[in-house]
Amino acid sequence: MNILIIDGQGGKLGRKLIESIRKECPDSEIMAVGTNSTASINMMRSECADHIATGENAVIVGCRKADIIVGPFGIAMADSMFGEISPAMANAVASSQAHRVLIPMNLCDTYVAGVVQGSQAIIDDAIKYISQLTGGRNDETTSV
Repeated sequence: MNILIIDGQGGKLGRKLIESIRKECPDSEIMAVGTNSTASINMMRSECADHIATGENAVIVGCRKADIIVGPFGIAMADSMFGEISPAMANAVASSQAHRVLIPMNLCDTYVAGVVQGSQAIIDDAIKYISQLTGGRNDETTSV
């Protein structure tokens, strides 16, 4: 399975996702794309991604090749993340044939009702779902 992780700003969420996904889905190919160089560098520090890239075209190409796209909710919303997500990037995420696992966050003038800011349970749930999609280590099965 090809997993694309997209993050912006500081790349902190992306780094955490890379490390968690690598642990649960060791055989998956992970590509991390930062919307800026700072995010890419921070995700690179995890040393768990197979490929790292930066920018709009990398997001667009990555979305065409991915089986699963993971990132904050804003990656599917044009002009979100303080303008780091271009309309072309949001369209690539939203129109991809990949499964999308979007982490809800209440940032950048978007409020997602029911979301507790920074809840580890949200990330754990996302990793569990990704593990099920990839046939990773998680032994629990639910319908996907």
